[in-house]
Amino acid sequence: MAAALAYATETISQPRTLEDTLDAVVHAARTSLPRFGHVSVSERHRSGTIETRAGTDQLVWELDALQYDLDEGPCVQALEHEPVVVVEHLRHEQRWPRYIPAAAARGVRSQMGVRLFSDGRHVGGLNLYSTDHDEVDLDTAATARLLATHVAVVLGHARHEHELNQALQSRKVIGQAVGILMERYRIDPDRAFQFLVRASSAGNIKLRDVAEEIVTTSIEQYRRS
Repeated sequence: MAAALAYATETISQPRTLEDTLDAVVHAARTSLPRFGHVSVSERHRSGTIETRAGTDQLVWELDALQYDLDEGPCVQALEHEPVVVVEHLRHEQRWPRYIPAAAARGVRSQMGVRLFSDGRHVGGLNLYSTDHDEVDLDTAATARLLATHVAVVLGHARHEHELNQALQSRKVIGQAVGILMERYRIDPDRAFQFLVRASSAGNIKLRDVAEEIVTTSIEQYRRS
């Protein structure tokens, strides 16, 4: 268990983008938990919709989507009701009558869903599928829980950094658009910014998207000239 967690920590803690971190998480989990050969990470949005953010193979994308569509299964159960869901001898499971036959037909024999937390706030779920083993031993289940705790912390930091970078990029693009408007219409920075705000409000478009359109159009016009 210690070796598995040490490997996972080293693998997923390297500086990288949020997408790279998510991809590293699922592959580290598959290596650290060899009984589960198929792994994904799900995220539940504020709207209530659930999305798979990373997966080791096509099978997990299909199984995740099936659970979202049916609104049942270990993945959904872990996100919405129980923090840890362990399913052994899946073909005999009775809790999800629509999902289980479809999963069994795809070769799934056991499954785990583990809710992820960061500072007490749930951020998604770690989904583990096995097509080789009917049983989930205690060590594997314990390692999965500990791994999920560490993954939640890493993802929390990665998401914070991603949002910060997005905010900085937005400020940069908006600043560029303000400069273009100032030069084009001979107006001061406040009036140029208010121009962007009005365009955003009138078109129900994000301020950054309006700014990006102005910057892109200006670059294209410059290249044509």
